[in-house]
Amino acid sequence: MRSVDEQLARILAAAVRPSPVRVAIAEAQGLSCAEEVVAERALPKADQAAVDGYAVRSVDVKHADTEPAVLPVAGDAAAGSRQSRRLQPGQAVHVGTGAPLPTLADAVVPVEDTEWGSDRITVLRSVPSAAFVRREGDDVREGDVAVRRGTAIGPAQVAMLAAVGREKVLVQPKPRVSVISLGDELVDPGGTPGTEQVYDVNSYALAAAARDAGAEVTRVGIVGFDPKRLREVVEGRLLLSEIVVIAGGAGGSVGSRVRSCLSELGELDTERVAMHPGSAQGFGLLGPDRVPTFLLPANPVSAFVGFEVLVRPIIRSALGKSNPHRRVITAELVSPVSSMKGRRGFVRGRLLRDSEGGDYLVQPVGGSEEHLLAPLAEANCLMTLDEEVSEATPGERLRVSFLSQRS
Repeated sequence: MRSVDEQLARILAAAVRPSPVRVAIAEAQGLSCAEEVVAERALPKADQAAVDGYAVRSVDVKHADTEPAVLPVAGDAAAGSRQSRRLQPGQAVHVGTGAPLPTLADAVVPVEDTEWGSDRITVLRSVPSAAFVRREGDDVREGDVAVRRGTAIGPAQVAMLAAVGREKVLVQPKPRVSVISLGDELVDPGGTPGTEQVYDVNSYALAAAARDAGAEVTRVGIVGFDPKRLREVVEGRLLLSEIVVIAGGAGGSVGSRVRSCLSELGELDTERVAMHPGSAQGFGLLGPDRVPTFLLPANPVSAFVGFEVLVRPIIRSALGKSNPHRRVITAELVSPVSSMKGRRGFVRGRLLRDSEGGDYLVQPVGGSEEHLLAPLAEANCLMTLDEEVSEATPGERLRVSFLSQRS
């Protein structure tokens, strides 16, 4: 039986990162920047007013705190104005926020520190040189890196790209993931299952999990166990995917039949992994492009845990994330919990905060019935119990990995 760490190392070594593509900045949010975006000009490109007010020479208003200065207003300048103005000694120019500063002006007096006359202002406070002025290049200088390679592009990065005039940016695209549910006993939700049939949970749940991880997902849906049909479907998805996930094709005679069916496409290793639940699984590189392909258990909880532990990290790695794993903390156990000795246990839990000290607490959900789906819907974390641990008691501290945040 292979350890979780050994299996995960094999999987991450096979991560296929799609080639970078250039997209419009409006489509770049959530992706990783794949280039160093260098500013071709300074930002701002010239000295600007930082507030609505009056551009002045600071020397002309240096005594305004004790002796208000009366200055004639020699015109207006708005943001984006291209008209070049030159300030004469003893004058002021009305400026809006973002307006270019007239030549010789070195400060701006906020409008609230002035009194307006018919064609002149009275300045009531002095301002030092450079007060309320955005200097050329204060934000970004020409040649500076505005957005670095590997940065996750969020709203602030989109703003930066627009500010330096970039219409498009090179990004690491989302890996394409195909999700297949294998089983003659499956029917789609909305249908009427027969006596020996059940609803297909896995293709929906795992497609949602892959989407949550950041992938572009195709939910292929149900494929019955007809060897020729299964091989055709998988072969087709290998041409269109960076990762293929097959749920219901792991363990026992089913795993052997799936491995035999897909043997012409490549080698699938179905050695058990020392984890609980979900030890029965498979992984291999199929097709001419050696696409990472997973076999996960039919039980939805086991399939979900297997996905979280082993599939999600390869998706995050393909996205260019330096740390492909979920955030992990330690939390104090509230109720006793058990696991299977010799296997790393992943137990569903509810992560809480102590109202007094603010420490993390974790409450197991679902008890020992790891196959039940309802507790998974209530969980917001997975507790990890090491291979040598079969029981943990209240007060012990366990490693806990976050699941998707819930509002």
